[in-house]
Amino acid sequence: MRSQISVGQGLMIKNSYRLLVLTIYLMIVACSSADYSDLDTFISNSGEGLRGQVEPLPEVKQHHSFTYKAFDISNPFVPRRSEQVQSAGSGIQPDLNRRKEALENFPLESLSMVGSLEKDGHIFALVKSPEGTLHRVKEGNYLGQDFGKINGIAESEIKVVEIVQDGVDEWMERSNKLMLAD
Repeated sequence: MRSQISVGQGLMIKNSYRLLVLTIYLMIVACSSADYSDLDTFISNSGEGLRGQVEPLPEVKQHHSFTYKAFDISNPFVPRRSEQVQSAGSGIQPDLNRRKEALENFPLESLSMVGSLEKDGHIFALVKSPEGTLHRVKEGNYLGQDFGKINGIAESEIKVVEIVQDGVDEWMERSNKLMLAD
């Protein structure tokens, strides 16, 4: 079956289409007014009450130069001649040419003794480094950052003698212990 559109129906569809286009056009024209008075009012009033003051910059103080003229006074950072002679004879000094051991890279306080063992009549201690590595040490090994030398190992402690600096060129021995960790 063919459907035929009568002339009246075609005219009605055409008029409906024109009415729809006209309605859309009127809506667009109605929304596009050129009146911006409310926006202009808002912009002009938005700055009211916001007038502040900028604090003045602080006054720059004048720099006074000073010339050091006490060249005849001894330098406090250089030991006197008599101190140099006295410290040279103290006898206690670390061996700076000795090759460092692995546990000398850590402070003594960061190391922990975790156990001891005996093998062939020699007592060894197990020391844990801060990075979690276990090291087997014996009497005569070095540990800590103050030239600490192990001079005794017991079941629950390691006795260490450290050599610390006590002046410009003066060194002294200090006893310390590394106790078994709980």
